[in-house]
Amino acid sequence: MMQGSAPPPAEMGPSPTPPAPATEQSCQERQALLLLADGTLLRGSAFGAIGTAIGEVVFNTGMSGYQEIITDPSYVGQLVTFTFPELGNTGVNEQDNESAGPSVRAVISRELAPVASNWRHTETLPDWLERHGVVGIRGLDTRALVRHLRDGGAINGAVSSDGTSPAALLQRVRQAPSMAGLNLASGVSTRATHHWREDPAAVFDARLRRGQGAPYHVVAVDFGIKRAILRRLASHGCNVTVVPADTDLAGVLCHDPEGVFLSNGPGDPAAVSSGVTLARGLIDADLPIFGICLGHQILGLALGGTSFKLGFGHRGLNHPCGTAGQVEITSQNHGFALAADSLPAEVEVTHINLNDHTVAALRHREKPIFAVQYHPEASPGPHDADHHFSRFTALIEARRQRG
Repeated sequence: MMQGSAPPPAEMGPSPTPPAPATEQSCQERQALLLLADGTLLRGSAFGAIGTAIGEVVFNTGMSGYQEIITDPSYVGQLVTFTFPELGNTGVNEQDNESAGPSVRAVISRELAPVASNWRHTETLPDWLERHGVVGIRGLDTRALVRHLRDGGAINGAVSSDGTSPAALLQRVRQAPSMAGLNLASGVSTRATHHWREDPAAVFDARLRRGQGAPYHVVAVDFGIKRAILRRLASHGCNVTVVPADTDLAGVLCHDPEGVFLSNGPGDPAAVSSGVTLARGLIDADLPIFGICLGHQILGLALGGTSFKLGFGHRGLNHPCGTAGQVEITSQNHGFALAADSLPAEVEVTHINLNDHTVAALRHREKPIFAVQYHPEASPGPHDADHHFSRFTALIEARRQRG
């Protein structure tokens, strides 16, 4: 954020003419503002709920899956810019949610489709966001905004449609905390231990198709877990017990797990101290451990590494991650990463992000422990990395065979 006295907000170039309403409304549209902490001001049209949302402004380069992105708990505290030029053409439905409802604070879009045409939709995107109290702004030059974020980095900002003045917004934005140092996982985690309600017969059938016996019992530590991850664990033959983010080692081991999964989630991994402490204990317990996204970072910290905040993060569906002789196209959503040179010798970096050479996956050289920075459940996104779920269950099976 800029320090000292602030100049008045400056508009970023000419504002395009806002597109036509996405739903049947009055001809007069409500204006909305997007204001960044550096004073950049953009004007557009409001959709969704009327109000003001303040948080970190980020962008996602995916061309599909806006509902999954909006409901991903990893986006808590963020205002998400979609680089795909049109949202809303498939509406929304309950089946595609990654959590109970929207997780983002605001949606930033170039255009909204005038009609939701997918046969599965039960509600339009603007109506759904309004019902859940999420503000939106459309009619912006999102290409210029993304270039600005790439050059300067993710930055705090506000989307406002309630008439708050730019000067008042700027003051509030500059008082908002940085994402660095925030523990947001506890706010999105389950409040109570529960079993993932997947059809037990389907789980057993999945294991029979692989020639396996009884389902594996996995404890998933919920730092903001996506439903797609739970579905993929079940499809690979796991019965899953989900526990809160602040569960201690005894609280995990009392369920007698055959493996432990550390989930994705929002915020700064270094701030999730209870999760790092838990991961250290699990490493000593000699259980198979699999981490994704925030879980990957927490595991890396527990193994002795350090983390840092990326300039503008990795958020999209086409990030290439490589290992020797192989590349996986991956779905990603994170703003922090592990420092490769901080990891101890017993930890191998197995994949790197080929865009910026940050750590994309790791494994312990001696223990049944591995983690990936990206999302192999790929909902939305590519399926190149789904094999990591089989890798996890193979480690559990090997432990089971050893007795």
